[in-house]
Amino acid sequence: MRFETERLILRPPQTADAPLLFDFLGDPEIMRHTYRRESVEDCQRYLVAHEKQRAPIGFAPWTVLNKADERIIGFGGLYDDPFDPGWGLEVAYFFARAAWGQGFALELTRFCLDHAGERGVAELSAFAHADNAASRRVLEKAGFEEKRFLPEMERYLYRWAA
Repeated sequence: MRFETERLILRPPQTADAPLLFDFLGDPEIMRHTYRRESVEDCQRYLVAHEKQRAPIGFAPWTVLNKADERIIGFGGLYDDPFDPGWGLEVAYFFARAAWGQGFALELTRFCLDHAGERGVAELSAFAHADNAASRRVLEKAGFEEKRFLPEMERYLYRWAA
């Protein structure tokens, strides 16, 4: 299922997306605050693991395209992390460097909150690395509340409630 916001197209990832997503999901500098993919093949496995959740739980991250030129600029959305379960439904976003500072993460996050609310989701989690001030601002602007610092993850846990 494809969705659109004012400036974004959100669609399920395709196998052919992996090399373009790996350009930023595998970049050590871009992903310095989280886990980076080690190879295009690792990126493909990552996409497949997330996509397997779409049917059973109704949520999985999207490939994010800039509506202006339909180029891939990000990956993110709503999901229950298959690699670190137990936190409940989460919002996450990862963007190519060229998309930074343009409000795309906030636009995606706000869409996720609306989308979750329409489906009766009462609470969402999100995480931001202690040194990632930009991501922390996005979550706060979107209405998430900082709950606590998780030293073992070097991240702040945020929650949003409908």
